Amino acid sequence: MSRLYGDKHREFQDQFDSRQMADRVEELAVVTEISEEAAAFIEQRDMFFLSTVDHQGRPTVSYKGGEAGHFVKVVDDNTLAFPSFDGNGMYYSMGNIDGQSEVGMLFIDFEKPHRIRVQGKASVSADDPLLSHWKEAELVVRVSVSELWQNCPRYIHRYQKVKESRYVPKNECETPVATWKRVDEVQDVLKKHEREQVEKAGGQIAIEEWAEMVQSGDENA
Repeated sequence: MSRLYGDKHREFQDQFDSRQMADRVEELAVVTEISEEAAAFIEQRDMFFLSTVDHQGRPTVSYKGGEAGHFVKVVDDNTLAFPSFDGNGMYYSMGNIDGQSEVGMLFIDFEKPHRIRVQGKASVSADDPLLSHWKEAELVVRVSVSELWQNCPRYIHRYQKVKESRYVPKNECETPVATWKRVDEVQDVLKKHEREQVEKAGGQIAIEEWAEMVQSGDENA
């Protein structure tokens, strides 16, 4: 019995005569525990892509970024944990996880290249003992890994990291307020401490100014 494939997968495998290869890939690559090598790779990543499912059954993918070596934590050989930092107030991924626990995670090193895929069930908590592990973390997500496998790097384009985002929370420095929170059209829905941060950062800006910063690639956007 396959852990990954259903009837529709099998239909395509049979259509393209790849059922035996698909079974061999699953046999050789898919595991249910995090090895030391996989743990080291995952914990050195400064970003990953997170797939969740919303209340209407629709899948969504989010980019999650943090500090390399201090972002995703391998708790044990079956569990990963990562923080939820301040965002845009939607709590879209967190709400999805709380309502539908199935998640997918994709970890990529674009320089080598190399990637690992993870499937599992996630939970989110504001009382997790790991909360203090990450500066400014609001919530902690724990993922119980059901399947993990390394993907072929064949189609991964090689990229090099230019610069780390200045918004990544770090213990040694103050995290700047997100520039979009300075936009005039959101001032009435900011929290008190956010309004204070905006004033400290130089006050309000027009949405057109922020959009121009984004489009130009300004690192302060």
